Amino acid sequence: MTSISSPQLVKEVMRRTEDFIPSNALTSVVDMAPGTLRILAKARFALPPVLASATGEKHRAVRTMVGKFFTPAKVMGISERVRELSAERLAVTAAALAPAALKYGAESRGVPGHRMVDMAESIAMHIPPVIMAELTGQPMPELSLLKRWSQDSLELFWGWPDPDRQQQLAHSAAEFYGWLRGEADAARGTDSLFGVLHAAGLSQAEICSLGYFLVIAGQETTSLLISTALYRGIQKGSYPDAPAWADLAEPAAAAAHVLNVLATESSVHTWRRAVAQNTTLGGLELPAGAEILLELSGHHPADASPTAYSLAFGHGLHRCLGAKLAEMEAALVVEETARALPGLELAGPEPEWLRLLSFQAPLTVNVAVRKP
Repeated sequence: MTSISSPQLVKEVMRRTEDFIPSNALTSVVDMAPGTLRILAKARFALPPVLASATGEKHRAVRTMVGKFFTPAKVMGISERVRELSAERLAVTAAALAPAALKYGAESRGVPGHRMVDMAESIAMHIPPVIMAELTGQPMPELSLLKRWSQDSLELFWGWPDPDRQQQLAHSAAEFYGWLRGEADAARGTDSLFGVLHAAGLSQAEICSLGYFLVIAGQETTSLLISTALYRGIQKGSYPDAPAWADLAEPAAAAAHVLNVLATESSVHTWRRAVAQNTTLGGLELPAGAEILLELSGHHPADASPTAYSLAFGHGLHRCLGAKLAEMEAALVVEETARALPGLELAGPEPEWLRLLSFQAPLTVNVAVRKP
């Protein structure tokens, strides 16, 4: 697989839709073992091309329908709800951080005098699913189940699981797909996202295919982005001219911080394309059938324009429909957290990171209140 890191060439690939197609966008990184395929087949698991992996007029029509749930007006209209949810989760987090809430020795956890809290778990995972459900009218599964299904599916399709691990992940994916089938049927005649797709004539398999990755993208990747933004915001000197954590309570500073994260280490940092016909790209000969990996973040020059971050959401006909929503959610959560808890510092050992082909984020954001 050929990697393309130049932002200019990445944009060119995404513009040249006749030469570079998304047919491999949602295929598994490693071949699935026969046992894995049997589990998925038994569940009637099917992912026909509809949105991220589709092209042509049908793709445009579906994109238009889905896009109506994420218009700028709707995104702006739900901003206060993001703040409200942030406040709820921050109240829980603040109570857990308070010394009075200590139920066992914090010293044994490496945080003298204060309790350590994981903000990936206490804040980042909670807000995006609620916002996604309220915008689309599509109910989400119970949170712990949703997170397990989402994380297992990311690993199954973008990780490197061995055959035994694949089967565990495939059972999870089959459960998720079964839930989607039930939701697709229940949505008939409603004005929810799935109901609109039904009314437009999409089959159950097409609705489930779209829903499978849209449900994940609409909340899991945003939760990962929030985790990274919180972690880098609290980390001292995480990048040149990084503001102090407490300063991110200022809206413009929080928004700029999130744009920096998107430009340097977005939660969706790569994406794939297939070469449709023999062609060249930046002087490189590419044969038909070759696969390329587009590096979406981490390669912008230090003096890049303010729009450099936007590649984190793709470009052109397949640009993420929820780009502004994810950006807004992350900025508001950072802003509200810095305002409510200005004395935070990272605690405990360095976090482990999720490192999949196309997804990355710290798995934990452990914090404590800085001692006076």
